[in-house]
Amino acid sequence: MLIGGGIMSATLGTLIKQVQPDWSIEIIEARDQVATESSNAWNNAGTGHAALCELNYMPEGADGSISADKAIDINEQFQLSRQWWSSLVRDGALEDPSSFINPTPHMTFVRGQENVDYLRRRHALLAEQPLFSDMEFSEDPEKIAEWAPLLIERRSRSEVFAATRSESGTDVDFGAVTRQLVAYLISAGANLRLNQEVTKLVRQKSGDWEIVMRNRVGFGEDRISARFVFVGAGGGALSLLQSSGIPEIRGFGGFPISGKFLRCDNPEVVQQHRAKVYGKAAVGAPPMSVPHLDTRIVDGKASLLFGPYAGFTPNFLKKGSWWDLPGSIRAHNLGPMVQVGLKEFSLEKYLLTELMASREKQLSALREYMPSAKASDWRMITAGQRVQVMKKDPNKGGVLQFGTEVITSADGSISGLLGASPGASTAVHAMVDVMSRCFPDEFEARWKDELVKRIPAYGVGLNGNAKAAAASLAETAEVLQLGSPVVA
Repeated sequence: MLIGGGIMSATLGTLIKQVQPDWSIEIIEARDQVATESSNAWNNAGTGHAALCELNYMPEGADGSISADKAIDINEQFQLSRQWWSSLVRDGALEDPSSFINPTPHMTFVRGQENVDYLRRRHALLAEQPLFSDMEFSEDPEKIAEWAPLLIERRSRSEVFAATRSESGTDVDFGAVTRQLVAYLISAGANLRLNQEVTKLVRQKSGDWEIVMRNRVGFGEDRISARFVFVGAGGGALSLLQSSGIPEIRGFGGFPISGKFLRCDNPEVVQQHRAKVYGKAAVGAPPMSVPHLDTRIVDGKASLLFGPYAGFTPNFLKKGSWWDLPGSIRAHNLGPMVQVGLKEFSLEKYLLTELMASREKQLSALREYMPSAKASDWRMITAGQRVQVMKKDPNKGGVLQFGTEVITSADGSISGLLGASPGASTAVHAMVDVMSRCFPDEFEARWKDELVKRIPAYGVGLNGNAKAAAASLAETAEVLQLGSPVVA
């Protein structure tokens, strides 16, 4: 049973169907179609997170030191997604690659001498790594203008800035990937239940799980049993895992942060920018709020997004309830949540500042990256909800954790995913991890070898072997048609 019709459920279901085609699969989605929340193209930035441009994967230590380890790990995880998607394209399970992935250079742009020095050192570290070998660094305004002219147009000549660029970056429509994977699953015998909201998970004496569902269109409720349950319901996962009563969820809470983007569809502006340009997060801002000016390709049409601008509602889902946050509080997570609230003053100040920001201030943030931006070309859109993980910490009482976390019961009969970015980009890595945790016997005896045929880098990696890294990047680029430029 897969609860939630997003990228995680679609990925796990397809992986299981590939290695165990005789198993029955049910997908339950509360809305009238899949991929309406975080997986929807307009509810996220569509960045194929490979740590090519995101500075939060290489934070600077108090002593000025930086490490490439986390960036390499994230890139390795995204390579698994590229290899798996390539195999699905070859098999016909995924459609024309341009319907869900397009070549889009990933750039980092920073201002100020201190940040320029940091970016130079970051580039020096990453350029030595095979998976980052195409990364370029420049402080030359003319060179950066070649890469992304809108970054330089009308910028002061006295300003100190620098940028890096990786041509191997991509823009991904995770909504399209999700819909195509679900369509494949249905064709392979899976059953999709729409407009069914799961309200409770009950453990039976047999060891199976009873899933209680409310019909959102008609009346009454339905119940169905499953031997294994995956909760891929985004912000709704926390409450469902709590309802299951598994001890592994104790101490976990969630803090919702809503996102907004400025969107531009003016073709005269859009055609001048083909890149995802990430900057540095404001002091106190969560990593998911790193400002970026992005090319987006959705349904074959190019647009630009800038943001995200943070907001707050107690909803855990974009179409959730104001009761989501208070309703998630339990005796076992109250302490950690209070500890986080007392310690995260910078985040709270950041959110308050964002909520009070005027239209002019929002445009001012955009003009730090695009000085020539005209207000008339941009409109604000509401993106998806992100629920940051709060959990117990033996030393600090409670911590706010950025990223994703897989929760699995001791017997492997239920698993769920909490958290946000890099999320969708590393779905293949996360879901293979779920399979190995929940079905260790099947995984080692049969599944692993079958998965390696489709995902050769699984278990061995690529960055430690320059030849293998180059070959994989070239092969997946050819299959996914990433060698041609994006046409706005």
